[in-house]
Amino acid sequence: MKRIYLLRHAKSSWDDVALDDFQRPLNARGRKAAKRMARHFTEHSIRPNMVLCSAALRTRSTYELLEPVLQGVPVSFEDGIYEASRSDLLHRLQRLDGHLNSVLLIGHNPGLEKLALALCGGHGDHAGLERLEAKYPTGALTILDSSVPHWPELDANKCTLVDFIRPKDLDPTDDDD
Repeated sequence: MKRIYLLRHAKSSWDDVALDDFQRPLNARGRKAAKRMARHFTEHSIRPNMVLCSAALRTRSTYELLEPVLQGVPVSFEDGIYEASRSDLLHRLQRLDGHLNSVLLIGHNPGLEKLALALCGGHGDHAGLERLEAKYPTGALTILDSSVPHWPELDANKCTLVDFIRPKDLDPTDDDD
C-alpha cells in the first residue's frame, strides 16, 4: 500500500508586484495556516517517508513551517514541481524509490488539484470529495491511499481519498504569528 499526501502551499503575498511569481513569500494568513497544518500532522501522526517540494519560495516556506514535525524526513526541493501539470506530477511520483511507502508532495494549483482528482477518480470519503471538487484552497491537504505495490503502477483511478483537510477546518487555537 502506498500513501500520498498532496499539500498545496499556504497563502502567499501579492504585496510586492515587482517580485517574480517564483519568489512570492507567504503572507500572515499563510503562515498561520501552515502552522495549523503542522499541528494537524503532529496530532494525526503524519510522517511521510519523503517530501517532494517545489523550489518556489512559498512552497519552501510552507515546508519550513512543517519541518519541525518532519525532522529526519528526507526532502527534495525541485524546480520541476513549479508549474507542473497533473501528468508531470504523476510521472514524478511514479519515479519514487521502491522502498518508500509514503510521500508528501508540496506544490501548486492547478496541477495539484487535477492530480488529486485524477488519482482518486471519485472514490473515497464522500464529504472530502465534495470539498475537493468544490475548491482546493491554499494550505489544503489531500490524503490518498493506493493498493499499487510499486510506484510506476500509480495512475488515475488507482487511489482512494482518505481525507481532504482545509486550514479553515482546523482548530485555530494557539494561532500566533
